[in-house]
Amino acid sequence: MTADDDPTLGRAGAPVTVIEFSDFQCPFCRRFWAETFPELKQKYIDTGRVRFVYRDFPLPMHPSAEVSAIAAECAADQGRFWEMHDKIFSEQSVQGTGTIQYEEEDIIKWAGEIGLNSSRFTSCLESEEQKAEVLADARDGAAAGVSGTPTFFINGQKLEGAQPFDSFQKIIEAELLK
Repeated sequence: MTADDDPTLGRAGAPVTVIEFSDFQCPFCRRFWAETFPELKQKYIDTGRVRFVYRDFPLPMHPSAEVSAIAAECAADQGRFWEMHDKIFSEQSVQGTGTIQYEEEDIIKWAGEIGLNSSRFTSCLESEEQKAEVLADARDGAAAGVSGTPTFFINGQKLEGAQPFDSFQKIIEAELLK
């Protein structure tokens, strides 16, 4: 499992790589983002021991997942992937739990709120020029056995679902000892 050319956080030469296959409209992905990711970031990513990679895996049951993934890739074109990533999840959290329904117009509004160049963003989104990247991630995930989200690969070890921090810590600590 490789990082491809996807958005990363952390030091490039970190001894542990965590690759997440995620769906922006998935409530379990949002739960990982809200409950587990902050501690993972603080203890491992920010300290240079983990490189975190985000890869798209929009599920067909989530009607806004693919456009959200394309939007995040368009935000990446302006150097703001992680801001858009956080905005998409946080806006859904405001609306409640479960699968939240939202439209492309909401995504365009959120892009403006994080300071993206609106015309450049909208043009990218409408052209779907980033759709090939999103679909390539999904194909790679399927080939690696991903069937649901979130699914993680920690130095190649598969971990499925919105696991608590302890589940990540156990695998990461074992990998750091190698």
